[in-house]
Amino acid sequence: MLEKFYPDMFVDRIQDIELLELKKKNIKGLILDIDNTLVPMHMREADENAVRWIEKVKNAGIKACIVSNASSKRVIKFNERLELHAIHRASKPGTRAFLKAARLMGLNPGETAVIGDQIFTDIYGGNKVDMFTILVKPIDAKEWFFIRLKRLGEKIVLSEYNKRTEHKWNKRLQWKKNSLDKRIRIKQKG
Repeated sequence: MLEKFYPDMFVDRIQDIELLELKKKNIKGLILDIDNTLVPMHMREADENAVRWIEKVKNAGIKACIVSNASSKRVIKFNERLELHAIHRASKPGTRAFLKAARLMGLNPGETAVIGDQIFTDIYGGNKVDMFTILVKPIDAKEWFFIRLKRLGEKIVLSEYNKRTEHKWNKRLQWKKNSLDKRIRIKQKG
């Protein structure tokens, strides 16, 4: 049941995302959250880290669109230096803004990744339209009270996600060990 909230990828910060790996997965466009994903919540404009990372995205031939629940004033001001497609008052996790963003980039949902710091808005919304989802750790601990409340629910989801990820990892390691043992036995016989 919680699987609908699980990200396809989980990274510490947006700069840790391997753009080449996304391209190998046929990802051609990114839907980006602003607050606590690209910059801390209190930052009104794109900082140098965000500008450099977006430039890296563009240079990799990947399109990008901002999708934010923030006001038009907030999104327009933030986007001045980035010059991306942008959608404000997105009503995430509703699907309309995610699908509109894909259309603005000329892509279908399967070619699009959603990147954000909130499970119940960014990740859940992207999963509902079958987009690749990437959860980033929030940049700053300073958040609105309502968001801090949602983080409590996110801890439960992440705990289950981590258990499953660890279980899959352990199964993979066991498979690799068994495969290696089998190859060694075959070599010893031959």
